[in-house]
Amino acid sequence: MKTTEGNNGATMTITANDVKNLIKKKDDIEEQIKAYYDVLDDQGVGEEGSLVDAEGFPRSDVNLYQIRTARHNISCLQNDHKAIMVDIEDALHKLHAREKSKHEQDECQQAEAMEQGGPRPSPFARVDGVTQGSPACRAGIRVGDEVIEFGSVNTGNFQNLANIASVVQHSEGKPLRVSVIRDDKPTQMSLTPQKWSGRGLLGCNIVPIPSGDS
Repeated sequence: MKTTEGNNGATMTITANDVKNLIKKKDDIEEQIKAYYDVLDDQGVGEEGSLVDAEGFPRSDVNLYQIRTARHNISCLQNDHKAIMVDIEDALHKLHAREKSKHEQDECQQAEAMEQGGPRPSPFARVDGVTQGSPACRAGIRVGDEVIEFGSVNTGNFQNLANIASVVQHSEGKPLRVSVIRDDKPTQMSLTPQKWSGRGLLGCNIVPIPSGDS
């Protein structure tokens, strides 16, 4: 857990390691609870079984001290378990929020760099057909758009159109970020692959740009 300085003083930054440590503590608590339940099972009383006989005297056939200790520890550990589950949920929320913020910041920096004339990725594919009323049409994709990013596919990892097809198949109903060069300017859109009245999930035709043509 890292400490950073903010406007309101020191704040704690949650890391993936912190979450792993919390989960390990949770697992340890669950192991301890199970061990104490095993003690109760061995004594044959469980968590609610009576510790007095029919005449109201303490039972002599069980270890009363061991049972009471086990029940007390189970109660305490269950409270600890509830508390750490809250900590884990809170830590996961903060971690995801931080990663989302970092991702959005990286996107903004990339867009600003492109707008300011910084190094521009070479397009790897071109849109040569868009069907009216299709998901691609609704997203604003146009014929002639040169693709530099399609979901997780970019200039650096693109090999063939199967890469794009795979992303589309695994992203049905989920928005994908698509970045293109249009009129020599970068443009970003959100495209959600989904079933429609036409074929496929996009309604557009994309062809690869041979190396050197862009």
